[in-house]
Order: sequence, then C-alpha cells, then structure tokens
Amino acid sequence: MPGGTEDPFFRRPLWLQTRCAGRIIWAYNEEHVDALAAYVGARLRERHASPTMAMFARLPAWMKSASRRDEVLAGLATLRALADLSAPADRSDAAHERGDRPRHHGSLLFRGGPY
Repeated sequence: MPGGTEDPFFRRPLWLQTRCAGRIIWAYNEEHVDALAAYVGARLRERHASPTMAMFARLPAWMKSASRRDEVLAGLATLRALADLSAPADRSDAAHERGDRPRHHGSLLFRGGPY
C-alpha cells in the first residue's frame, strides 16, 4: 500500500522522516516537502475536485489541524534540511547512476551489470 515510512517499491525506510507531534512525518523528496508545507501553511484551503489534490485529502487530521500548524511546519522544515543533506551534489561518485536499470529477479530487485 502506498504511503508510510518505507518506499513502496524498494521496501526500504524513507530518508526523509522525523518525529512531529508525537507521530512520524515523512516525505519522498524535496518537492513533496514543499507541497505539504504549502498546503499545511495555507490559512485558507479551497476544495477542488481535482486528482492532483487527492494527496491532501488523504492527509491525517492531525496534520491538517490549524492548532498543530506551527508544529507540522517545523517538522517539514526538518525534512527540508534532511533533503539538503541528500542532494546529488553531496553524494559520492559511487552513488550516481551508471546507466544501469533495476531488473527483477524473483521477488528481489537487483541493480548493476550481469552476474
């Protein structure tokens, strides 16, 4: 099931997660953090019947609560700082793509050349 503190494809813990309001707040990437911060920080939220807004409709009530706005925005700022630490420029040469694609082998996913 999509959503949660692990990547749905690789089944590994997400890098961008932190404690917030006694719960775990997480994001997939910096763009996800920015979208969440824009929504949570908005003083007036309009309802749209747009599929792009579906992510916000499924947010837990504690994240959407005006009484927790500052706390959630602080948690999102922490996630943004974590995202800056994992920028591609900060990674070693070994962490960059080598032109290889993930390939399935049974239920496991392998990267790299032939074995």
